[in-house]
Amino acid sequence: MKIPTDTVSTMPDAAETDDLMTATDYLDSLRDARQVYIYGERVEDVTTHPAFRNAARSIARLYDTLHDPTQRDLLTIVDDYGIRTHRFFAPSRTAQELLQARDAMAAWARLSYGFMGRTPDYKAAFMASLGADPSFYAPFDSNALAWYKRYASRGLFLNHVLVNPPVDRKKPVHEVADVFVHVVRETDGGIVVSGAKMLATGSALTHATFVAQNSAAQLEKGKAEDFALVFIAPMDTRGVKLLCRASYEGRAHSPFDNPLSSRFDENDAVLLFDDAFIPWENVLVYRDVERANSFYRQSGFLSRYNLQSGTRLGVKLDFMTGLFAKGISANGTDEFRGVQVALGEVIAWRNLIWALTTAMCLDPQPGPGKSVIPKAENAATLRLFATQCWVAIKDLFETYLGASPLVVPSSYRDLQNAELRPLIDRFYRGSDSSAEARIKLFKLIWDAIGTEFGSRHELYERNYSGNNEQVRLDLVNVARSTRQLDAFKAFADRCMQDYDLNGWTSPTWTFEAKSET
Repeated sequence: MKIPTDTVSTMPDAAETDDLMTATDYLDSLRDARQVYIYGERVEDVTTHPAFRNAARSIARLYDTLHDPTQRDLLTIVDDYGIRTHRFFAPSRTAQELLQARDAMAAWARLSYGFMGRTPDYKAAFMASLGADPSFYAPFDSNALAWYKRYASRGLFLNHVLVNPPVDRKKPVHEVADVFVHVVRETDGGIVVSGAKMLATGSALTHATFVAQNSAAQLEKGKAEDFALVFIAPMDTRGVKLLCRASYEGRAHSPFDNPLSSRFDENDAVLLFDDAFIPWENVLVYRDVERANSFYRQSGFLSRYNLQSGTRLGVKLDFMTGLFAKGISANGTDEFRGVQVALGEVIAWRNLIWALTTAMCLDPQPGPGKSVIPKAENAATLRLFATQCWVAIKDLFETYLGASPLVVPSSYRDLQNAELRPLIDRFYRGSDSSAEARIKLFKLIWDAIGTEFGSRHELYERNYSGNNEQVRLDLVNVARSTRQLDAFKAFADRCMQDYDLNGWTSPTWTFEAKSET
């Protein structure tokens, strides 16, 4: 096996560099040999195909903000290697830097109203750790640092695939070699892998995919070495294919009818590796079961990705709070006591998520290298409540807005019909707005909660962080590993030591009991 062995320098580079992509650079970079399939056909250019083009431009807009003089300090920082990059792409050295990284992510999330979760800063949750402590990936530490520098300097857009397809999950990973990603053979130049991974959200618009096992898949030493892999594959890697789900963007009628799905659809896909060649320089973990099992938590990824997802969710809840307030006002129910109670609940969910992200930033724990990351218990707590939050918000919308989102004409064309328009203006008006404004509002609300795009977001918020049991088990595992659970039990024991069958055992209460007699 031929692997890189050169020593990695962790000293800062001499001069500051600023090579971050622009929107044009980003769109140009997607025109390569990637194999993206939808509706049985290969997509020639994702930047122009009706299933992806508006989403591509929504991402491109993020890159232009990095070059806006009014946002430069908000969004970017110079890292320890002299690279100017997005604040979350770089490791955070202090709590204040972590908070500033959160605010930079929030600024990006506002450009999609929180409806694009797998934006380029998402994978920064992991990639920044490659620059903070590349030694974790020895003997591939030079690969880790090289990928960090490439990623941070250009602001690359990576997706990831961690989850094995839902096939034979009752079996150990190594017994499902016909489906799960594993090494087929190795060569002097690298390894050849085959298998499938999911769910490659937004992958058609990314530069490369990060491949590993998730926290729920534990590999067995002595049996699963061929599956103990962590590597990065550029999207135009030969032998890599993306099979996409149906496009909500492609089905959108117009901006007026589908204001969210027409531009913020992060197409989900299954990523197939069919004897795909991965050069050694793209390998981070190879046939190392212990490291493949531990990277998820030890890399800091778990804590950092929950900060990104929580920040994005906080922005989304700002938006949904505004929509709910406008919806009840349009219906004329905003002064009803029960409806105001519901608005208070929406606001409370919004406040909870933002408060958790603040705590995650200002009360951190040591991370890889000299970085800081959110405390694992806070990250795992946000991860749990985030899965419950969207279900609760959607239920409040459906309960207190009722069928209002359905009481809209079929299309913007109805409002452009001269015969229909006077009737629409009369019978569809809002309590505080014109008919056109009310219809525009409720079509937006329906796109957020009721269309196929909206339903996908409910599924996304509930499941993308892990299955229902895993998000809770990880809280238990964190409490055990940090000895919090032992401390909690000891606290309970202390209370029980104050008394027994004969009464109080503590002098505090035995004295009072004697005094009473």
